[in-house]
Amino acid sequence: MPTVHFANHDFSLNSPYAKLVGFASVLIAVGFIIWSPSWQQAAIAILAIVILLLTGYWLIVKSRVGYTFTPTHIQQHLSRGGWVVKWNNISKIGICTYQQDGWHRPLPWVGIKLKHYSPYLDAICPRIATEILLSQRALLYLGACQHQQQTRFEDMVLDSRIYRENQHKSYSGLMAMLANRMSYQRHYFDYDIFISSNDLDRSAEEFVGLARRYLAAAEPD
Repeated sequence: MPTVHFANHDFSLNSPYAKLVGFASVLIAVGFIIWSPSWQQAAIAILAIVILLLTGYWLIVKSRVGYTFTPTHIQQHLSRGGWVVKWNNISKIGICTYQQDGWHRPLPWVGIKLKHYSPYLDAICPRIATEILLSQRALLYLGACQHQQQTRFEDMVLDSRIYRENQHKSYSGLMAMLANRMSYQRHYFDYDIFISSNDLDRSAEEFVGLARRYLAAAEPD
């Protein structure tokens, strides 16, 4: 299988849209220089334009989520880091669902179920672990509600008990919180890692279909 890269958006400073915004900003700045009653007001206006442009660019970069599929692993790229999982450590990939009135309804999340937690936990950085814990609180609450365990929600969110995968491997602190969260999510949804469908450049079904082809073609352990 070939290596593929894709992201939820491919903004570039060389794109026609970026060049148009830059040209318009220059025109506005020149207009302030020419027609402002004083150089101080022109300087303030130009500074405000620069701040707006930099803020917009930072928000665009921060919102970019990329993915790499190789014959050996899947990787998620975020502005502050990411995570990587080998295909041979994945037992299944699918659309996350919840049960309501006897029906399984899809959620806007793609789920990945791992065979072992330790390779994932050893490779992820603390900043990304923190972001996952914060961004997936609502998903955890939904799972708790589905199993009538709302009263346990606060305890689960802050659960930092030492996590032991086996007699030789244990985690404490932030990594223990992430491992315990993954364990709760597995109980509720039968998945450990979750990818928001809003972070994809295609439908969740298309993403899952592509991932399953790579998973099927990967070499076993």
